[in-house]
Amino acid sequence: MTPEDCRLLFDFNAWANRRILDGCDTLTAEQFTRDLQSSFPSIRDTLAHITGAEWIWNERWHGVSPTAPPDWLKTDDRVALGERLGAIDRQLIEYVASLTAADLERVCEYRNLSGQSSAQPLWQPIQHLANHGSYHRGQIVTMLRQLGAQPPHTDLILFYREREKGTA
Repeated sequence: MTPEDCRLLFDFNAWANRRILDGCDTLTAEQFTRDLQSSFPSIRDTLAHITGAEWIWNERWHGVSPTAPPDWLKTDDRVALGERLGAIDRQLIEYVASLTAADLERVCEYRNLSGQSSAQPLWQPIQHLANHGSYHRGQIVTMLRQLGAQPPHTDLILFYREREKGTA
């Protein structure tokens, strides 16, 4: 994985997150928090999980191993959660833009929320986080369909096409 690959992945990740958030704009507060029997009960919970994962990995990449998710993840406010996710996406884009090939090979050491130590070359958790977001955005697409809402398309190939046109 090259630094350019990382930048492209996180540009895609932020683009796809914005699209999924836009797809939630028509939901009522009740729909946003409705238990839909998925990996995480609701769209709110799934978005909070995506946001929390991005936050915690960003913290780890800056040398901090949080022991608990932040309290702000408990909000039911779709707009506030979306703004937080957008801010973290911008931080991640800024971070990966600063990485060199040597940085990507550096071993990233951290503790998970259970306190267990782990260590991998930095490129692995970077790749993991982009993949993680794609997985959970797919779940949100399914939940939006269950609610009768029109889900957005967040496919990587669409991102490439829009990027080529200058619309991504």
